[in-house]
Amino acid sequence: MKPIALNKIYNDLLNCYGKQYWWPGDTGFEIAIGAILTQSVSWRNVETAISTLKSKGLLEPELLNLKSAEEIAPLIRSTGYYNQKAKKVKNFLNWLHGYNFSFDCLKKIESSGLRDELLSINGIGPETADSILLYALSKQFFVIDAYTRRLFARIGIISGTERYSEIQDLFHKNFNGTIQDYNEYHALIVIHAKDVCKKRSICSKCCLKDFCKAFITSSKAGFCLVVFFSLTIKQSFQFGYLPL
Repeated sequence: MKPIALNKIYNDLLNCYGKQYWWPGDTGFEIAIGAILTQSVSWRNVETAISTLKSKGLLEPELLNLKSAEEIAPLIRSTGYYNQKAKKVKNFLNWLHGYNFSFDCLKKIESSGLRDELLSINGIGPETADSILLYALSKQFFVIDAYTRRLFARIGIISGTERYSEIQDLFHKNFNGTIQDYNEYHALIVIHAKDVCKKRSICSKCCLKDFCKAFITSSKAGFCLVVFFSLTIKQSFQFGYLPL
């Protein structure tokens, strides 16, 4: 991985899209549950589940903890893999019970130790743990997801095959930002990758195309094809292969 002005990319995205005010949620617990439920599914599906839990008064950890995984599962059906996710929610609640369900207590714990504890919970991986740490607990960990890999691989900063920790270290060492900047940067990456830098990208609308390796490479290839076909057609006229 090569050094890059990650701050410039952040500022360009911020100028393009403005602040995203992510993660939506009234409490740290609601944000944490959303982070678990959003695994492998769009946020729209998670919103449905969150609304259902909220309508039943279950977005309080003490109350949700009284429900079994079997009772939680149908309430989060919209998120897919709901039986497995219900178990993950219960695993998180069992752990949170050890801290009296208090997010204020969690905020007082040293960051790396807290991250290790979250990662020890069955069903909580690095992306989910860092989402909880950053958005629910205001701990400075950069969240790496599939959108981050796609965008920065296309720009040419990474290959896209690096380990989660390697990409995260790149941001921690090279992005000079506050906790709020970390928050905004990840949200901006998500909206850009969803709206522009899709699997089939819309490069003409990209605010980063001037230094995007994928765009520059494809533009050069396109230019070469135009020149090639222009010369081929010209030569065909000259040698009588095509009528004038």
